[in-house]
Amino acid sequence: MKKKSLLFICTENSARSQMAEGFAKNIAPDGVLVLSAGTQPASETHKMAISVMNDHGIDISSQKPKKISALKRYRFDLVITLCSSARENCSPLAGSPPRVHWNLDDPAVNIDTKKETKKAFRECADKIKALVSDLFNRGYFEAFATQKKNTENILNHLSQGLIAHDLKRKIFFFSEGAERLTGLSEIDVIGKDCHDVFIPRICGDHCSFCDGSDYSGSEVKCHSTINPGMDGNRKELEITVVPLKDENGKMDGVIACLRDRTEFKKISDALAERNSFSSIIGRSAKMIDVFEQIKSISGYDMPVSIFGKTGTGKEVIANAIHDESIRRDNPFVPINCGALPEGLVESELFGHVKGSFSGAVRDKKGRFELADGGTIFLDEVAELPKHIQVKLLRFLQEGVLEKVGSEKNIKVNVRIISATNKDLKKEVQKGNFREDLYYRIKVIPVTLPPLQDRKSDIPLLVEHFINKMIKTNKKNQKNVSKDAVNVLMNYSWPGNVRELENVIQFAVIKSTGNVITPKDLPMELTENIDISLKRGPSKKLDTNSVKTTLVRTGGNKAKAAKILDVGRATLYRFINDHPEVVPDDL
Repeated sequence: MKKKSLLFICTENSARSQMAEGFAKNIAPDGVLVLSAGTQPASETHKMAISVMNDHGIDISSQKPKKISALKRYRFDLVITLCSSARENCSPLAGSPPRVHWNLDDPAVNIDTKKETKKAFRECADKIKALVSDLFNRGYFEAFATQKKNTENILNHLSQGLIAHDLKRKIFFFSEGAERLTGLSEIDVIGKDCHDVFIPRICGDHCSFCDGSDYSGSEVKCHSTINPGMDGNRKELEITVVPLKDENGKMDGVIACLRDRTEFKKISDALAERNSFSSIIGRSAKMIDVFEQIKSISGYDMPVSIFGKTGTGKEVIANAIHDESIRRDNPFVPINCGALPEGLVESELFGHVKGSFSGAVRDKKGRFELADGGTIFLDEVAELPKHIQVKLLRFLQEGVLEKVGSEKNIKVNVRIISATNKDLKKEVQKGNFREDLYYRIKVIPVTLPPLQDRKSDIPLLVEHFINKMIKTNKKNQKNVSKDAVNVLMNYSWPGNVRELENVIQFAVIKSTGNVITPKDLPMELTENIDISLKRGPSKKLDTNSVKTTLVRTGGNKAKAAKILDVGRATLYRFINDHPEVVPDDL
């Protein structure tokens, strides 16, 4: 059974609270823990308090003044303050115990003689003794403890998590549900700034207590957010924030209700049978792996490094990571490091002050400052000059930057996502990229598959690009013939998704009818591929003819398809269904 507990608080914890602790320990029932503490405790218990308590037959000489912070592991059932300073300045305590105030004058002030001092201490001790007696003998303490237990039982059995903080964002209540959802312990968060506990902050861009904001409204706010769970898995949370007001209707804090919507989100996504994720088109196994990786890392705020060949959509992936993160309501600022003139890279990234160089006619914010609170995407990061790599490393280590021509440090809060089509490890070995920076930016690596490895996504991408083209240029709806799809599926796509989009734009413009055929595609896609444009059923293949033809062509499937008078895609499908047709020596 949980032990009941009582705490007396006075600023110095040397007289009034020590005497109260002594009287309470003397008459409290077995199983009740009694302690006292101070906001600014003295070095020792007041000697006159010890003397007066001895007159009552109670020895408090062994009681030493304690600081409230030293008792943060306790969950008290009742807290009693004995001076106005303690009442106003006492920090929140675990479990948010009820508080009672005994407004007792300090017996140690404004007394001229020792005789008068002792008289004041005796009068104070008598008042405390009477109050402590009523607290236990009239059942007040038991009533407070029972009420607190009943309230906790109700709140802690809710599936939702409850967090409450004051107007300075200091947390004073953290339910067991909040512990389950966030993986944090009540003892570790009570009394701390909400923004110091949750990094990045759980409220995202919806906080009403930032930058001097005065949240005095009565409206209830609701928003979604993302938080990594205890096991490191992403949690989709719905947060409802309700203002708290005192007996006079004055705002004194908020309470946030956290609901776990992770499973609901998974089910709704599965029912929707989505072919895309955060504007990324694809349902191939490799792209689904990428989608899952984005979701798993979005709850964290660490640097991400994306590797992919030119045209694979690195910026789209970076944007998706941003949109799925807690920073999604803040700016996403992309910059192509390889496209910047070397002399302007530093200014573009970090900004400059007026007069710092020729042409600097005014102060300018850099991309990092513009992205404050959000995400900056450094595309082709391997192209950064060495001296800029040094500044970027410092920013990653300390979170501060210097504008060109300035000696002041600016603190900026951004998440860095970088991307490159080069092997950064090889660039380190060549001396082109700093090794320490390499390990700093590659905390979470993401690799994108080339289009050649996700060809099952091509039909989806084609449909997406056609719709995009039609919407932008107000063209009529167009379909793609099966022969044209075969051409697209058999092409190697060295330019990846970007090249495919260009091809579709070309085909939509070139085609005169409502159907895109092979003749509407660029020449480089069709010049080496034999496509039968004849109507009617395609030629049926059999294992003997395919095996004989493959032997004849030495395993060249393109030549075999020509001899068999079928499309290459048709032959590939047949071989996949009948792998025994491929001779063992080929």
